[in-house]
Amino acid sequence: MIFAGGPWGALIGRDAATLKGLALNDLIAEQDRSLVHELLGLARKKGRIENAAVRLQGARGATQPLSFSGYRFDELGGHYFLAFRIGTPARVGSADTPVTRDAESGLYDAESFSSVVAERARAGAEAEAGEGPDERGKMTLIALPEYEALQGRMDAESQHALINTMGAYLKANSVDGDTAARISDDRFGLVHEDDLDLEELQEKIGDFTKEADPTGQGIEVEAATVEVDSETASDEDLANGLVYAINQFRSAEGSDFSVRQLSTNLSSLVSQAANSVKAFKKVVADAEFEVALQPIIDVLSGQIHHYEALVRFASADGEQSPYEQIVFAEETGLIQEFDLAMAHKVVEWLDRSPRNSKTSVAVNVSGHSVASLDYISGLHKLLTENLWLRGRMLFEITESARMTDLAAANQFIQRLRGEGFPVCLDDFGAGAANFQYLSTMEVDVVKLDGSAVRNAQEARKGKAFLKSLVSLCRDLGVETIAEMVDDKKGLDFIRECGVQYVQGYLFGKPNTDVKTFEKLRLPSLFPQWRG
Repeated sequence: MIFAGGPWGALIGRDAATLKGLALNDLIAEQDRSLVHELLGLARKKGRIENAAVRLQGARGATQPLSFSGYRFDELGGHYFLAFRIGTPARVGSADTPVTRDAESGLYDAESFSSVVAERARAGAEAEAGEGPDERGKMTLIALPEYEALQGRMDAESQHALINTMGAYLKANSVDGDTAARISDDRFGLVHEDDLDLEELQEKIGDFTKEADPTGQGIEVEAATVEVDSETASDEDLANGLVYAINQFRSAEGSDFSVRQLSTNLSSLVSQAANSVKAFKKVVADAEFEVALQPIIDVLSGQIHHYEALVRFASADGEQSPYEQIVFAEETGLIQEFDLAMAHKVVEWLDRSPRNSKTSVAVNVSGHSVASLDYISGLHKLLTENLWLRGRMLFEITESARMTDLAAANQFIQRLRGEGFPVCLDDFGAGAANFQYLSTMEVDVVKLDGSAVRNAQEARKGKAFLKSLVSLCRDLGVETIAEMVDDKKGLDFIRECGVQYVQGYLFGKPNTDVKTFEKLRLPSLFPQWRG
């Protein structure tokens, strides 16, 4: 060190003047020295270090992590300017593209990383047109299959140091010094330039795990790389394909989707997903799907209260799984387009029925769509142009995709309710966020998840729990529906719990012909039924 300035006394108990002539290692906490060594090596290649979390060695031990940045000046004999700032590295992002991070590593989380990768893929058209630099690069996905076992061998401080070291190293190797992510507990990703040595990257991360492992054995590191570019798909379809691959990588368990397998088929997976995106877009644009209806029944009278609209896709091989298609649409960012197309389809169906009909239909809305400005504007345009729909349509907010901005979601819901369209919170009881939703958002109906209802029938305290939940909803002025009621035993159970409406195979499977349900004969289930 040839010069030091700043409040070093407050940080480590030594005056700045006494640091001149010290080796940098003497200033760095022992557990972070290998990280700083790697970062300095990277700075020799890239010229900079940005926002790594590093601890100093103080008189009373290691300090809290500081934000460590710096530059290498080749014109000054290869000297470095290094800066330590109080506070962990700041979050990066803008009001238009907010960034969320993994709390432990400081890396992007899976959602933010997906957005970054997609934006780089979409930038291809501009670069090819000469309107900007080509910054797409490559995407590498990394897995540590034995990471959980390694954590079990380390104490909390060692775990923190390891994840911090890996995070800083991945960031330093990524484009812009911050395009790296923790996709799940043991899976990571980064976008990088073409000249990254993947074998060296794996070796370095493996070395970090050996240094952190009390046994010294470390763990295996797997990685696979794909171009953020394609000659066979549009930039938009490629972006959706890459996001799909990231989501598959995040959600796969065990060996079902290992990086070893991924290394041989990642490019084909992205290509297949891009082709599937293109095909799904055509299905949506051409409305190549049908609406099937299933009745929601009053548990006391047996009368049909309304219908739920469910999608049915057709293919050359027969009917495709609606669930798989919807999940695919959510994972590739197409669900907003589909949800809007489904709303249009239901409006067309209702328009064919008599205007004086009392038949009403509930349309599903994904949690993703609630946050989409394109979906919101398109839906309200549809409703404004068809004022007769009031009293004929409801909306079910599904929790297949978790909502994060609950204030914005509630604003969307209240606008619908204010325009005369009741809103139902679907899948209630299936996720940990349900009660947060119910306390934050005002809705008209709560639909109890079918698996939760079945579990309540089997659990010793299930009935008491469900009755309490129904009572809570009643106190809030919210009606309740129980789904997946397929036999009389289930109907009797939800009646005893005070649920107001019921849906399930006991009253018929979803059908494209609503007249099927007009022939329901239910006197054995509803003694007071009048038909």
